[in-house]
Amino acid sequence: MESTIDWLNQQPEWVSYRTKIDLEEKSPDEQDLKSIYKKLVNHTLTSSLFKEFDLWPGQPMKRHNDAKLLYHKLVFLADIGVKAGNNNISKLIDKIISNASEEGPFQILGNMPNVFGGSGKDEFMWLLCDSPLISYALIKMGAGDEPAVKKSVDYLLSSNKDFGWPCAATKSLGEKFKGPGKKTDPCPYANLLMLKLISSIPELKNSKEAKKGCEVLLDLWENRKNIKYFLFGMGTDFSKLKAPFIWFDILHVLDVLSEFEFIYNDPRMVEMVDLLKTKPNENGLYMAESVYRAWKNWDFGQKKQPSGWITFLVYRIYKKLKTQ
Repeated sequence: MESTIDWLNQQPEWVSYRTKIDLEEKSPDEQDLKSIYKKLVNHTLTSSLFKEFDLWPGQPMKRHNDAKLLYHKLVFLADIGVKAGNNNISKLIDKIISNASEEGPFQILGNMPNVFGGSGKDEFMWLLCDSPLISYALIKMGAGDEPAVKKSVDYLLSSNKDFGWPCAATKSLGEKFKGPGKKTDPCPYANLLMLKLISSIPELKNSKEAKKGCEVLLDLWENRKNIKYFLFGMGTDFSKLKAPFIWFDILHVLDVLSEFEFIYNDPRMVEMVDLLKTKPNENGLYMAESVYRAWKNWDFGQKKQPSGWITFLVYRIYKKLKTQ
């Protein structure tokens, strides 16, 4: 583990910064961490993301796993530790908050086909498979005390059903809105994103909503050969290591589930982690097994060399679970 941490500390700033905080348990207030953070926000790649936010909300969402969507890039910056106050992030947060829906959840620009109940035109909307990410990012970046953020969280939590979170969306899409599944089935991706949001709010980590959401994902894993809700399965593609966290895959799921201690010893959780343990190279490092072409310039955007970010993410899961 020590040699792995040494290697991680030699990787790009987004890797070394999180390594020192999450694996070495150092405070971001320490002088060397402040120095790394400064390099992090000024790095060519992160700076390019900051510039893109001038165009928020950016291109309309037509499919949720489009790696070019700005809200996915916002979440990645939140995940690596960027806080409000850097570059144009504070202005962006103000813009997002000012465009909250009447119900509370934050909106994106989307284009929903008529077949799913949309107008087929670009319009602002929210869905349970995008809005939780925006609330999560704002909380991680330091805007969790904003009344609009709290309102969004309360509404999203209230959408929980006996079976977990369904496929749900803004009222403007009307009653005809329907994802590719039954209204009485949970949406695995919506449950994953809601658990991600809950993970950023400590007092909710043992809530009944969190327990339902975790059970949805663990049950899907247990019955992966027979069940596929809303086209989300846990097969070969699901099991490939991939970053950043944009879609429904094993690394994203385990990163989120590892935030909930009450499932650490669940045999379904252990089984998923055991699969992860079959993937390192001879030096204990991990490579991307699938990539997003829009992120090809990042260390996790190639499959030829071990990825510092993916290796860090795996070892952070191990650390939280106290396993290796």
